[in-house]
Amino acid sequence: MGFLSDALSRIKPSATIVITQKARDLKAQGRDVISLSVGEPDFDTPDNIKEAAIAAIRRGETKYTPVSGIVPLREAISRKFKRENGLDYKPSQTIVSTGGKQVIYNALLATLNPGDEVIIPAPYWVSYPEMVGLCGGKPVFVDCTMEHDFKLQPEPLERAITPKTKWIILNSPSNPTGAAYSRAEMKAITDVLMRHPHVWVLTDDMYEHLTYGDFEFVTPAQVEPNLYERTLTMNGVSKAYAMTGWRIGYAAGPDHLIKAMDFVQGQQTSGAASISQWAAVEALDGPQDHLKVFKKAFEERRDLVVSMLNQSKYLKCPMPEGAFYVYPSCAEAIGKTAPSGKVLATDEDFVSELLEAEGVAAVHGSAFGLGPNFRISYATSNAALEDACNRIQRFCGSLR
Repeated sequence: MGFLSDALSRIKPSATIVITQKARDLKAQGRDVISLSVGEPDFDTPDNIKEAAIAAIRRGETKYTPVSGIVPLREAISRKFKRENGLDYKPSQTIVSTGGKQVIYNALLATLNPGDEVIIPAPYWVSYPEMVGLCGGKPVFVDCTMEHDFKLQPEPLERAITPKTKWIILNSPSNPTGAAYSRAEMKAITDVLMRHPHVWVLTDDMYEHLTYGDFEFVTPAQVEPNLYERTLTMNGVSKAYAMTGWRIGYAAGPDHLIKAMDFVQGQQTSGAASISQWAAVEALDGPQDHLKVFKKAFEERRDLVVSMLNQSKYLKCPMPEGAFYVYPSCAEAIGKTAPSGKVLATDEDFVSELLEAEGVAAVHGSAFGLGPNFRISYATSNAALEDACNRIQRFCGSLR
């Protein structure tokens, strides 16, 4: 390589971004493509939030902000944690970053030394292991199988912990599976962590508000208050408020960790965009009526997709509790021959032949660390989902 850093050899490009781009390229060539690869709500940001941003611009809120965020937003974050999660954090224990990714990255950068281990339940969001690698740490994967609904079990977690373990990253509801931990399931995990006082917990609660039926969301420090002093509770406005492009993530945790993250961020990006921060104040403090609408639409879509995929030859699709993803198994399709004549050896073959034959873009499960599965994002219209599922059924029916 010479000129470029060795760190680059430790990471892979984001598979979700690669597939989404491939779908865009095919569309540009005139192909009829339905992309189910992007993790982004198809709803628009609610009007009250847009208006708050416009008002902030008109008021001249266009200057640099403090590194950790404007005071009104940090206060709103404190209120949110108290109101929705029963967690007491002072505004000084919160931090605002340019998206949830930066929160996680800064926490790892501020705490990891070479060789430190970070436990990542698999399947995982594609960025976790890459961030750990860039920060000089070592990702340690624990498989969460379909028979356990893709949820981490206490015994394998216990086995994965070593004296070098610094963090565990817990994402519920999960990207890519939509699996979410009930209070009892979360308690089983926190019980293990209570026996290992050197392990810190980094939560990714980005999909907190997207849970279905009568499922009740919980976060680790809420279930086990004794973990409060070693938990970073991360969240953001991108999924629940359809604000992906506004780039606001936030977290709360012990003072010394937040100070260290502020220190890192001060030499990196400084404060997040001022307008986005004012919009986020309105998102957290303003009316939450849109959530009912989002949830109802997503729940209908989830039910439609799970039902149609389970009617498909060779596929098995569990019913997830949250987020807007399903993670069907295509194990029975492996070894079959696609219409192109290619034998499907992996889940990656499955998704690339599906894109080729039927113009449906999905992401292969091996990119998330567990296959043979694939991820479908159902954050698109019912009509597009029905069309896509019909195409998937047709593709599976054509395998020999």
